Amino acid sequence: MNDMESQPLRAAVFSPLAKAVLDSFNEGVVVFDPEGRLAYANGPAQMILRSLGNGRVEDAETLMPKLARLGGRVAQLRVGSLMVGEAVYLPAEHGPSSLVDRERQAIVDTLEKTGWRLAESARLLGISRTTLWRRLKTYGLDRDQRGNWEQST
Repeated sequence: MNDMESQPLRAAVFSPLAKAVLDSFNEGVVVFDPEGRLAYANGPAQMILRSLGNGRVEDAETLMPKLARLGGRVAQLRVGSLMVGEAVYLPAEHGPSSLVDRERQAIVDTLEKTGWRLAESARLLGISRTTLWRRLKTYGLDRDQRGNWEQST
């Protein structure tokens, strides 16, 4: 386990669904807490961070210029008027681009991981089964006659 993976998640406000959505991004996402400490990096971002450094966890002051040279876009993270950190989005080559597409993909990935068991998937995503059921209907996923799940046409 490298330093980055062993660091505790400082931004404990991430719900399991939010984390699943961020993990589903094909672009790299690096989140810094308000003090500029690395709080989260999804899979693609972890690969980029490993290639940039020597495995040490760096702060925003050190990483921001490096990430900017890679085309990173910085966004302030706010809850109301309270600034809770900053996120850097690193370009990806392909994959879902909208938040809706990313959430749908995160839900489908979780469902596939659990064998499409709704209760277990909802628990892993940190949402209720009712919410998961509504999202499935919203995204056009329905149960067919054989009890399998597939995208509705």
